[in-house]
Amino acid sequence: MKWTLSLALLASLWLAGCAAPGPASPDSSPTLPSATRATTPGTARLPDALPPVRVTELRGNQVAALETPADLWERIRRGYAMPELQDELVQRHEQWYGTRPDYIERMVERSRLYLFHVVEELELRGMPTELALLPYIESAFNPQAVSSAKAAGMWQFMPGTGRDFRLTQNILRDDRRDVLDSTRAALDYLQKLHDMFGDWHLALAAYNWGQGNVKRAIERNQAAGLGTRYLDLKMPAETRNYVPKLQAVKNIIAQPQHHGAVLPLIENHPFFDTVEIKHDIDVDMAARLAQVRLEDFKALNPSQRKPVIFAAGTPQVLLPWNNAAVFQKALAKAEPTSLSSWTAWVAPQNLPSREVASRFGMDEQDLREMNNIPRGMVIKSGSTVLVRRGNGATTAVASHVVNNAQLAYAPEIVLRRTSVRARKGDSIASVAARYDLPAATVAGWNHASAGARLKPGQAVVLFLPVRASAAAMREGAEHARPAAPHGRAGRAAAERKGPAGPGKAAAPARAERPSKGGAGRSKPAVAPARQPAATTKGASKKPRR
Repeated sequence: MKWTLSLALLASLWLAGCAAPGPASPDSSPTLPSATRATTPGTARLPDALPPVRVTELRGNQVAALETPADLWERIRRGYAMPELQDELVQRHEQWYGTRPDYIERMVERSRLYLFHVVEELELRGMPTELALLPYIESAFNPQAVSSAKAAGMWQFMPGTGRDFRLTQNILRDDRRDVLDSTRAALDYLQKLHDMFGDWHLALAAYNWGQGNVKRAIERNQAAGLGTRYLDLKMPAETRNYVPKLQAVKNIIAQPQHHGAVLPLIENHPFFDTVEIKHDIDVDMAARLAQVRLEDFKALNPSQRKPVIFAAGTPQVLLPWNNAAVFQKALAKAEPTSLSSWTAWVAPQNLPSREVASRFGMDEQDLREMNNIPRGMVIKSGSTVLVRRGNGATTAVASHVVNNAQLAYAPEIVLRRTSVRARKGDSIASVAARYDLPAATVAGWNHASAGARLKPGQAVVLFLPVRASAAAMREGAEHARPAAPHGRAGRAAAERKGPAGPGKAAAPARAERPSKGGAGRSKPAVAPARQPAATTKGASKKPRR
């Protein structure tokens, strides 16, 4: 009985301690019971008092939808978060798109491959999903689109901006066209611009016009006491129409029936999957292993500029969802050495294309076409060239080669044996100076000393570039031409008189025109003749322009 009363007393004391309000303020944190609290001898250890539980009521005017969106369009609509732009230009662009249903259908069909990925990336970042519609404005969702200003890819990155956001651009690949990398870079850039301006419309204007231009436009309006919103700023017509175009597309997606549009179905699931590769593989081989059409494979992997994918630079490929597993199984069974027929080779020194082709058992024309090398060009040292893969070549080219692959070349200096006539008072040295050649070299060609005097009309042997050689021969035929004056002023005067002057005789073969497929490169207008088998040192010196 005593034990029963004692237990009942302890229980009542413990409950009273729990119920008693503590001295802590409502904003303070609850006090947990202490297991090491000191007690006096003979007294029971009781837990610390806990404050009353505060009740918080959560209120909201929106309830999150639990059902899965029926299609990708509905998913995009649910994520709209940008402020609406009300402007006459929006209505004008709505009418433009509304009268071109075929154009909308082509754009949507092209975007079917990429749109799900873009929407997922936006949702993961907490960004407005209408930004997934921006490639419709930029490129009509064409990853191979290139603007007149050299912007490329479905997000239209300029070369410099692409490099700022880690998009590799070299002779083997252009990551501005890559589906995954360009989307990552575009969303990074848009987030940066939004953080900078605090407004999505201004961020989009900066994406199109440049952040510096938008910043200066805002500063001009601030100085003039004007507004600083998108519609307040003075900007080029392209940027003025940029956000209204996006708003128009956004409105059509939101209410297609209202605008008389029919949106092709895009289901709410991934179109492609990524598959890792560890060995270099030909593009057509990858398509065959995946059992997809070559054009479909290229559409998902548009960054490749050559017929081979280098694993060190592109460690994964994109494939239609149902074909990814097919590719993985076939790849696991394939012999690594059979996957690629091409490899990348770095030139150790300046070499003519014919010598490189001979080294790898290739036809010179095939080598030049594969690498976009014009005829008569020397491949410069350090250049990366695509060549046929030999039996002993590695199955994966090193990353420093494929990530820094550049190709540079220069016209091959081809000399022709030419005979010119000496003028009155000429010497070996004066003839050499006339054609900008070393006197010792000309003396060697003519088995004479550098200071030897020449008789008028005496033949002098020279090795000159092809065009300069033709000019020199014409000069020799004009017997009545007076001797060329010496000195800088005299040479300048002679150049003004016509093509026989010293500067004209040493002119390059012909004005060069850009080479197809290579920015900043050139090719000669005519194919030069072959160089003599042996010449004296200095004979190949390029004439001064």
